[in-house]
Amino acid sequence: MEQIALHTRLKPGREQEYERVHATIPTALDGALRDAGVRSWRIWRSGRDLFHLVEVDDYSAMRAALRDHPANVPWQARMAELLEVEDDYSGDDHGLDLVWRLP
Repeated sequence: MEQIALHTRLKPGREQEYERVHATIPTALDGALRDAGVRSWRIWRSGRDLFHLVEVDDYSAMRAALRDHPANVPWQARMAELLEVEDDYSGDDHGLDLVWRLP
C-alpha cells in the first residue's frame, strides 16, 4: 500500500462551496475510488490550500483507472470549477516528496 500526500489550491472565494460539494460524495464515485484501490482519502483545508492524504494500493494504477471513468469525469469537471489548477490526469505525478518523519 502507498501513502500519497497531495496539495491543491482553491480559487479565491470557493472555500465554502468546496466543503459543501464534499459533504456528499456520489455513490458511483465512492465505488470507483474503492474499485481503483483507494483505501482512504482525507483532505484538510487551510484557507485556500488543500492537503490530501491518500492510502491506495497503487497510485499510478488508480490514476489510470479513474482517468476516463464515467463516475470520475463529471466529478473532475466540477472540481475544475473550484480549483486553481485543473487536474487533467495527463501528468506522471507521484504526490509530495516526504521530507521528514518522526521515527
